[in-house]
Amino acid sequence: MAASSTLPVVVPALLLLLASAFAPATAASPSKRPTHQPLLFPELDHFTFTPNSSHVFSQKYLLNDTFWRRKPTAGPLFVYTGNEGEIEWFTTNTGFMFDIAPEFGALLVFIEELDHFTFTPNSSHVFSQKYLLNDTFWRRKPTAGPLFVYTGNEGEIEWFTTNTGFMFDIAPEFGALLVFIEHRFYGESMPFGDGPYSSPDTLGYLTSTQALADFAVLITSLKQNLSAVDAPVVVFGGSYGGRVNDFLSLLVLVLAAWFRLKYPHVAMGAVASSAPILQFDDITPWSSFYDAVSQDFKSESPNCFSVIKAVWDVLDDRGFNHTGLLELSKTFRACKTVQSADSLSNWLWNAFTYTAMVDYPTPANFMMNLPAYPVKEMCKIIDSFPAGADVVDKAFAAASLYYNYTGDQKCFQVEGDDDPHDLDGWGWQACTEMVMPMTVSNESMFPPDSFNYENMSEDCLLYYGVRPRMHWITTEYGGHKIDKVLKKFGSNIIFSNGMRDPWSRGGVLKNISSSIIALVTEKGAHHLDLRSATKDDPDWVVEQRRQEVEIIRGWIDQYNKDIEQMWQ
Repeated sequence: MAASSTLPVVVPALLLLLASAFAPATAASPSKRPTHQPLLFPELDHFTFTPNSSHVFSQKYLLNDTFWRRKPTAGPLFVYTGNEGEIEWFTTNTGFMFDIAPEFGALLVFIEELDHFTFTPNSSHVFSQKYLLNDTFWRRKPTAGPLFVYTGNEGEIEWFTTNTGFMFDIAPEFGALLVFIEHRFYGESMPFGDGPYSSPDTLGYLTSTQALADFAVLITSLKQNLSAVDAPVVVFGGSYGGRVNDFLSLLVLVLAAWFRLKYPHVAMGAVASSAPILQFDDITPWSSFYDAVSQDFKSESPNCFSVIKAVWDVLDDRGFNHTGLLELSKTFRACKTVQSADSLSNWLWNAFTYTAMVDYPTPANFMMNLPAYPVKEMCKIIDSFPAGADVVDKAFAAASLYYNYTGDQKCFQVEGDDDPHDLDGWGWQACTEMVMPMTVSNESMFPPDSFNYENMSEDCLLYYGVRPRMHWITTEYGGHKIDKVLKKFGSNIIFSNGMRDPWSRGGVLKNISSSIIALVTEKGAHHLDLRSATKDDPDWVVEQRRQEVEIIRGWIDQYNKDIEQMWQ
């Protein structure tokens, strides 16, 4: 049907739909913008996640389903993204959509949400963002060497710098400048000073999209300042940290991959190690993470698996009253008497989960000081007990390997937080955009548990005054049918995973294209490839890193050829 100067004749099929509205919350006070903004100071507001972002309004959109094919498969949606005026006017002046809808069996949608990304007075507020440079190996002539950029995460940037030795190892052969950028709201990069976690009005600026924009602004400005505008940029995965169901501190290396997808004009390649970009929505089975942790232990010793599986009920039974908690506090060498058996369960849960993640083939101190193959060592401890020994004693002894391998802890802060890298900001991120549904199956060594979005939403509203957007990450970055989507437009990403790492279940495990490569090692653990090389590294780790270097070299060589041709 052709469009005319009036609405199409099919008015009965044209539906006017209105959303409900709530009153907006009070916005944060704007800060005055300096007359001369420092070049390397990123603007605060690229995109926000404030209480106002949950404000809804009556948004008008028009549907025409006259030509829509519903069977055998639904026809496409042709969507007009509205602009500066009444949507009816644009509907009557976009006849092409009506003309071609019949042959495609298409549903026509014309759209006129308030806050996905904002441009408010607060967006002119600036803050000091910390970044570290190492130019020891940087080649400046005849052309500037590449920038290897670490996209920071949930803590002080120095800690992650010391745990990403791979970048230092390969910088000399590439003549690379090393850049480590601290994530906003962590470490010393606090946009609102020392108390940013007290108000959703300030925490609203703590999002992954804001962080990625920070990185883009800083990298671009840095290249200009260093007279290296044409230097290629490769980003390396940065982890996020936080707590799920009060049990697990996540390490999610997704920022590098997302940065490459969102800012391909800034970074020409990305190394995304142990990046579970498919852990959102229902793309990956919700129980996969804890099933993988359990499999790590079961593969070392079925008895070890069974002991851990049995300990949870015993803790609940003994910790039912004050007398039981006193005895358990002694068993766990708690610095203070614990007030709940749940605290003891959490303490064990964290130890077993983290150890599975960092089951490295060489001694390491990434999370804690641990020996090589710590899961195997934990199971050796459990299996060394005589038959009939108390399962609580066994589990405590095994967990002590994680918390006290060096033997210098006289007591344990069971109800505190022994991990200095788990910071307050993640609670906010998990309650807004970083929603990773996780469950525990009956086959796991952990107690069965389900995911309830409604309960989570109410908790987030109580603690932070916001509700999580369950599907925002896949809306913003994608994830569904990633093999088909990225094959069409993505390029130059390495997804590396080790199958001992439980996060690998949400990772990309197969090549998507000739330039989006999956490197998978059966015995690898969490971002093992990004750690410094050691003389004790197994051959398969050495080979994985060699492949990564070869791929990166190919990216940079092609980039430099393209630049040369551009200037000819």
